[in-house]
Amino acid sequence: MTFGPDELIACYAEGIFPMADSRDDTGVRLIDPELRGVIPLDAFHLSRRLARTVRSDRFEVRIDTAFPAVVAACAAPGPDREDTWISDGIEYLYGLLFARGQAHSVECWRGEALVGGLYGVSLGGAFFGESMFSRETDASKVALAHLVARLKVGGYALLDTQFMTDHLAQFGVVEMPRREYRRHLADALPLHADFYRLASYAPGPAVLQAISQRS
Repeated sequence: MTFGPDELIACYAEGIFPMADSRDDTGVRLIDPELRGVIPLDAFHLSRRLARTVRSDRFEVRIDTAFPAVVAACAAPGPDREDTWISDGIEYLYGLLFARGQAHSVECWRGEALVGGLYGVSLGGAFFGESMFSRETDASKVALAHLVARLKVGGYALLDTQFMTDHLAQFGVVEMPRREYRRHLADALPLHADFYRLASYAPGPAVLQAISQRS
């Protein structure tokens, strides 16, 4: 069976996501965890220090201008990991989703240097965060804050982080049992959310205002 972008989107719609065992792995494992990490958009926790950083516009935040570079940076080895679950095949699949407008990147730039960001998949009113990276302090955190603002303005109902991690816990991630997660997913998928409703170059104060607004 060929596993292409259509099959990948069908997996997301069922609450399943792909991983590889290593960068060189030629296969795709489909993951359906018993507990799922979710950031409730109205309960996103932004520390005062990070809010000041977002407000200051320390980084120029761009949308979808360097998707392949963001995925490659997320796949690269780092101080906290020697290998990655993002194989060449998975990287290729997400590139196809990006070309179809079903995957997006949020990028932090310092001049012409890409210093942090994240990427994920958009389906209906659900956004599935896949991975993030940071080459400067707080760069990935700023990208996440901009993502949350964009999802709230765009009418999304679900931000899936796949797993609960120590890094994500500071932002208010909760763990949902599989059955509860799938109920939230079923409610989100029929929505007509708009990833671009927030301006592509939204300034920090506008991002903070969007985050603070209740849905």
